[in-house]
Amino acid sequence: MKAVFLYVIALALALGGEALFNGSSAEEPGNGLADHVTVGDLISYAYRKNPSIVAAREGWKAVVEDYRLTTGYPDPELNLTYYPEPIESRLGPLDWSASLNQKIPFPGKLTQAGKVVEAEARVAHIKLDRTVKGVIASVRVSFHELLYIRTAKEVAAHNLTLLEHLRKVGETAYAKDRAALIDMVKAQSQFGQLRYDSILLDELELTEKTRLNGLLNRSPDARIGRLLAEGFQPLVFDLKSLYRMAETNQDEIRIARTLVEKAGALVDLAWYENLPDFKLGILYTGVGEPDVPFRPSGSGRDSIGVQVGITIPLWFEKNRGRAGRAQAEMQRARAVQTASINEIRTKVHQLFFRLENARRLIELYKNDLLPQAINAMEIAETWYREGQASFSDFVETQAVYYNFQLSLARARADYGKYLAGLEQLVGQTITKVSSESENKTEGGIK
Repeated sequence: MKAVFLYVIALALALGGEALFNGSSAEEPGNGLADHVTVGDLISYAYRKNPSIVAAREGWKAVVEDYRLTTGYPDPELNLTYYPEPIESRLGPLDWSASLNQKIPFPGKLTQAGKVVEAEARVAHIKLDRTVKGVIASVRVSFHELLYIRTAKEVAAHNLTLLEHLRKVGETAYAKDRAALIDMVKAQSQFGQLRYDSILLDELELTEKTRLNGLLNRSPDARIGRLLAEGFQPLVFDLKSLYRMAETNQDEIRIARTLVEKAGALVDLAWYENLPDFKLGILYTGVGEPDVPFRPSGSGRDSIGVQVGITIPLWFEKNRGRAGRAQAEMQRARAVQTASINEIRTKVHQLFFRLENARRLIELYKNDLLPQAINAMEIAETWYREGQASFSDFVETQAVYYNFQLSLARARADYGKYLAGLEQLVGQTITKVSSESENKTEGGIK
């Protein structure tokens, strides 16, 4: 039994102290994502391959190209006219005519329209940033969830080995009338629960791996190697600082702020739309030879004319409608901006609370509950050896220790997931990596 307890202590040091795997942190991924994988490797891969990012990037490029379309002059217009029955004139019959016209917007109108497109391009770029941040956050969340599942599998495997040994010891004690039948039943029940947990974790791993591969645009069953977890990363900003950063960097607020600028540009453009456009053109008319005995001077000579035109913004209700619509869009954009700020503050507060709660749970399990569980197992073993406790007491302390290990791993994963969501909201890194982060291991609960 002493050997069993020494094994438990070694396991506690592995899962609650240094790492599950020693010496692996210095290795770099060598075979794509099939070897050792960090969250940075997955983010880099997703940035290159994720189709949502590709779509948002190309959408931004399309809006950028709209600037040249919007600020360019309208295409010139060429008109050709042929007269089946020529029109007689003093100089001869008019056989055909051709005109070339160019519409010229009122000075400043195209520049103002370009400002509207510039605002749209900024919105498209912010949406690209939002897509990238969303994919990165999803990859980080999936990474931590998969890391938890694999850590839980390691915990379950180690505890299965331990419980199997305890079960054999109990069967020996039962044969010597030192353990009751109910003790054997409890041990068998706990053993069955661990087997069920192992099967469930295998299925959860396949599901989460499929989700992560989907974010990476890989085959669902593509292999993902050993995950190298970073150490605990404490926050270096308080809640008020997070509010300020979110109001400055959060994509929805940035979009709303840019839409306010676009609405202002639309208001100015509406004023320009109420101004006339100009039209310049050249008219060339082909004149045939007159069928008369005495031809006048210059007969049969083609003619050239210059055309000048102007649009008349006559429909005043239409003009007022443009201005009214632009003003309404301005007010709507400002209201959306205010609503976005309020909503983001709520989300930041919620994630901050959950992050702090996960941090407190990590400290609770790491510093208090796990050491107490180890001490309880030692006491239960001593009392059992001295005949002061039953075998089931020893098994129950092992079950508590197992649950605390899983709870610590869950709190670690939740901390990483909430941190990913919070950094997505504030738009920047908000942690200071501790020295422990240099020890990167799969499932390393430090």
